[in-house]
Amino acid sequence: MSKIDERYKEACIICEEKKERGIHIFSEFICWECEQNIVHTETDENKYRYYVDKLQKISQSKLYS
Repeated sequence: MSKIDERYKEACIICEEKKERGIHIFSEFICWECEQNIVHTETDENKYRYYVDKLQKISQSKLYS
């Protein structure tokens, strides 16, 4: 298996690690592993607040024409 080229990796806004697989929400990247953790976290779990705080980094860009 070949090593993935670093230029194809992006820093996740949750774990801050460079990963290749994930999603983009506006201009921010969330890796696949963090996305799965977020989706499966219940609102009464301690880590829920952690994810909410991290996700607040996402801001909708405003494009004016």
